[in-house]
Order: sequence, then C-alpha cells, then structure tokens
Amino acid sequence: MTDSTPQITSVLVANRGEIACRVFTTAQAMGLRTVAVFSDPDEHAPHTRMADAAVRLPGSTSADTYLRGDLIIAAARAAGADAIHPGYGFCSENAEFAQSVIDAGLAWIGPPPSAISAMGSKVNAKKLMADAGVPVLGDLDPAAVGADDLPLLIKASAGGGGRGMRIVRTLDELGDAVAAAAREAESAFGDPTVFCEPYVERGHHIEVQVMADTHGAVWAVGERECSIQRRHQKVVEEAPAPLVERIGGDLRQRLFEAARSAVSAIGYTGAGTVEFLADESGRFFFLETNTRLQVEHPVTELTTGTDLVEWQLRVAMGEPLDDAEPAANGHAIEVRLYAEDPAADWQPQSGTVHAIRIDADTEFGLLSRPGIRVDSGIVDGSEISTFYDPMLAKVISWAPNRRRAAAMLARALADATIHGPVTNRDMLVNTLRTEQFLAGETDTGFIDQIGLDVLSASTATDRDIHLAAGVAALADAAAARRDAPVQRGVPSGWRNLAAGYRVRRFAEVRGETEIEVRYRHGRASVDLPDLPGTTVVSSTPDQVTVDVDGVRHVWAVSRYGDLIVVDRPGVSVAMRRIPRFVDPSAIARPGSLLAPMPGAVIRVAVAEGDRVSSGQPLLWLEAMKMEHTISAPTDGVVATLSVQPGQQLSVGDVLAVITDDENNHTDQAAEQKEKVG
Repeated sequence: MTDSTPQITSVLVANRGEIACRVFTTAQAMGLRTVAVFSDPDEHAPHTRMADAAVRLPGSTSADTYLRGDLIIAAARAAGADAIHPGYGFCSENAEFAQSVIDAGLAWIGPPPSAISAMGSKVNAKKLMADAGVPVLGDLDPAAVGADDLPLLIKASAGGGGRGMRIVRTLDELGDAVAAAAREAESAFGDPTVFCEPYVERGHHIEVQVMADTHGAVWAVGERECSIQRRHQKVVEEAPAPLVERIGGDLRQRLFEAARSAVSAIGYTGAGTVEFLADESGRFFFLETNTRLQVEHPVTELTTGTDLVEWQLRVAMGEPLDDAEPAANGHAIEVRLYAEDPAADWQPQSGTVHAIRIDADTEFGLLSRPGIRVDSGIVDGSEISTFYDPMLAKVISWAPNRRRAAAMLARALADATIHGPVTNRDMLVNTLRTEQFLAGETDTGFIDQIGLDVLSASTATDRDIHLAAGVAALADAAAARRDAPVQRGVPSGWRNLAAGYRVRRFAEVRGETEIEVRYRHGRASVDLPDLPGTTVVSSTPDQVTVDVDGVRHVWAVSRYGDLIVVDRPGVSVAMRRIPRFVDPSAIARPGSLLAPMPGAVIRVAVAEGDRVSSGQPLLWLEAMKMEHTISAPTDGVVATLSVQPGQQLSVGDVLAVITDDENNHTDQAAEQKEKVG
C-alpha cells in the first residue's frame, strides 16, 4: 500500500433502502463509520437509522435528492466521510459524479470515471466490445428499420433495469414505441437516447460477476442466470446458470474469458457485471457492462462465500485480489419481492407495510449451511411511496442443489407474514414450484409460456378463502366482546335460545364471501355449509383453531382498519370487511374509469365527446419511473375527462367516465353546464 492509497475510515452511501443497509452491514463489520443520506419521504427509513450519522437531502423526488451529486458530496464533507459508495441505481453509473467525488478529495468506491464513461453509452460500449473481440449483436437505426429487421428491441442508451425498453414486432408500432421508450429513458436517466438491436426470442440472460484490483488482476466470480423477467426487469436470479450447467463443455470458461476481456479493455477496477444474451446452442452476445454492484449479487456471494462489498472496499484501499478466484459451491436463488400486482399487468402498489416478517438465517450476510438470507430496507410501518422502486425485499436461498434451494425459498415466501400493499409473493411461489422452473427451463419467454394468469394465481384455494372468512368472522366476534365499552365479562349475545344469524361480508381479490354468524349461550358460531367436516376448536380476537376433516390448523388474525389478514403456514388471505351500509358519496358514477395506481399523468390521447373502442389507449401514467398505459375498458363515448398532463393522482381517483352512447354524453354535459350556471 502506497502513501497515495486512500485511507478510508468513514463511508457515505449515496443511496437508500436495501442497498444502503447492505453496504452499512459490511462497512461497520470492517470497523468503518457509516453515513446515510435521506430524502423527506425516507426520514424514518431503516437505512437512515442504521447508519452512524445521517444527512437530509431536502425534497421528495430522486431528481431533487439522490440524483443531486453536489448535495451528496456536501453531505459527505459535513459528516466527515472520506469515501462514497454509490450502491446501484441513482448516481452509481454517472461518470461525472464519480469524477466530482475524486476531485473533492474523497475515495470513490467504484471503477474509474473513464471506465464508467466507456460503458455509460450502450452504443459506444458495444463498439468497444466488438473491438476487444467480444461477440455483440448489431445496432439498428430506428429510422432505417425494415420489415426484415423485426422483431427488434428498443433500449435506452444510458440506463438499465428494463426502463426505456420496448419490443417491436410490426413497423406500425415502431414510432410510438420509440417515443415512449425515449420518454421513459428521459424520466429515469435524464437522457432520451435510444437505439435498436435484433430481439432474440426465448434467449437466456447470463451475466458474469467480475472484480478487478488496481494491480491488473481480474476475477471472474461465477456466472448468474437472470432470464425470468417482467418488462425486461429481473424477477428471479440464480447461480450457477442452469443453461451453462446444462450445456457444459467450455461454455463457462468462454463466458469468463469474454468478461475478463471486456473489463480489461476499459481499465476496470472494483466490482462489475458483464451481461450476455445466450441461446440454447451456447452462442452468446454482449449486452452491457454494469459498472457497479448488481441487485442480484447475493447469489454470487452465497455460492462463492465471498463478500463482494468487502472486496469493493478493500480494492478501493489498494489491496490486491487473492491469486485464486473464489470457487463456486452449491446453488443459490434470489427473488425480488415487490409491492406490485402481477395479475393487474404488474401495477405498482403503494401504502403502508403493516407487517413484514420473513424467517431468515441471516440478513445481508453469508451462510455457513443451507438456509435463507433476506436483504431488505423495509420494516413494519414502512411506507411504499410513489417516488421510488417498490421492492420490499430480496429473499435468497442457498443449498447443495437447485431443487432444494427452490423448495426452501418457496416455503420461506409462502410462510412469510406480509401485510399491506398487494405483492408478487404468490407469483414467486408459483414460479419456484413449476416443473418447468425445477427442470431449469428458464428462458426470457418463461412467463409468457406458462401464462401470467397461472403464475399470478392466488396460492390460497377457494376452500381456504371461505374458511378464512369464517375465521375472520369468529375473530371479529371475539374482538367485539373484548372491546365492548361495558360488561366485558358478560359473554357476548348471551341467551338461552340460539340467536338468528347475522351476515358478515368480506371482499377478497376473487370476489365477495358471505358468512353467517350466530350466538348461543354466549358463544359465537359460523355456518360453513360448503365445508363439511369443519369444527371450530377455539377462537380469540387474534387466533382461531379449526379442525378440517380431523386435521387441525391454527390461523392468526390481524386487523388494520377495514383490512383483515388471516394467516396459517403456507396460506395468507387478505380481505376487507364490506360495511352493511355504504356512504352514497363513495359510490362512483357508472362508467367511471378509476386510477389503478398512484402516479402522474404524462399524456392524454382523447377529449370529451370522443368515441373510443375497448382496449384503446386513453392516457399514460408515470409511476415509480415506469410508463403505464390506461386503456378504455369498453366501447363508448368519453362523457367526462377529469385529468390533464402533469396532474398527480391517487389510487381510485376518477380519470374519465365512459358512457354507452353520444346522447348520454350530451345529456350529462348539459346537466353539468346547468349546475355550473
């Protein structure tokens, strides 16, 4: 170590959530002080509390906070940090920010700005890789694309994470797709530049983890497969790659050699990932180099026993890599648990996470035996806002073989307590248990092949839901007695003869369930004619024990306002009580089109009086940096248009009213005009 080698004592993480907590865990274990930055929505977030010190970045949006390099550097100086770790996303692949950190006299925990710049434009990066002998897919000019070039993929030059990507299969959709991709790229990365390349149907997304030191050594730390994706964003990641394991031969070594050549060509140091698209024959093509730590890095850490964040810090302090690359052992699978509804076209969700508990053997750490790791920046009471990515947690399993890793991970998810916004938990469990997944048939067409309707189906059966409604009714009856304002010791509904039934109604995603409750000798009972052989053993406000055909199950009951969640191992049913009387003001007008998610209106394609067809795009919302199309649910006329570009929406806000004929529109418009007059 020379005198010019940075002496790091305190690290600021220029990020938020799970990745900030991940870096803090390793930095603190190495004896380093830690500094967090936080936006106004993140004031009470776990990463803010976990650090030794925290600095506020005034504002709510990414543009005002986590993308403000000048504010982050000022925060580091104010808190006495001598190094900055960018995490992933935000400024992590911003060469100008990296150079500003260095110019400020701080250590940059990442590759040289020149390497970031070289890989920052995917167009330029592909040319560099071709010159280095790495196989690449050719670029296509959107203005010169012909029918023979289809299908093709539009990509944002400056970004990643699937943002700004569109698949184009017909020339008619090319113009709108390019414009939409450019808008999304501008919003997410501040650069609207997009390009096209041939789209490989049913390919495999294979990536190689690299680590390079300042002395010229480069590690290829195993490969990962991340082929199961939604909207070109990864959902499931695993190491080693099933495709590489299946093909065998020298494929792994060829991938490793290409990855080493890629980073050596740009003078790389630190952690990075070289991504390839491969086919069933073993051919592969360069996609991009991510000049940062990847979201899916834990699967590499668990299979190699290597703390990649520790090596990032050690390399930044001038230490050389060990002579031998880490060897892989066993199999690891990671899933991204999101607040989103796959069954509703992956709509992002927001709101309060009332409770989240996932049994884990470690948080952010390595495993010495088969088990579960959880990396999360979310705790009970956390708010999922509309400003940032809605990921709740990364859940990772490690086991000696792939099937065992999949079984362990599926059970950990199925048994988890997750109360709050709708999540993709059921979709993940179903994915891990499909025979196609277990057989390693995980190409980029996996979700379409199995069917999103199949994968996103509830893991709770109709029988489970009916029984859960009965459990909820019994627990509510017990809670009413417990919370009675007077004579709590007197049994509820005490009488010599059985009372008449009272109907309790609950709404679950599949519809409504009615339960009849009555009291006899102060004890509540429910009528479950569709569930013969069911006996209620005991009931309290928080727990109900039921025998079904001689098999006993204990259900836990949790309440959050009108939301009630009923859980037992492997089954979770979230319902809302339906009140006996509904406030008329809360009833939407017939034909009302409601906002399915919070977000901002970025474009409106219709006006009042326009006739529309079912499925026709009406307007576009931006939520969590992704663009979402809102289409007409039926044929009709736009009687009322309630939104305009730039307007911020909440879930349930009325966007428009679609009526079935023009006369109805005229009558409603006249009525509205008369009211105004």
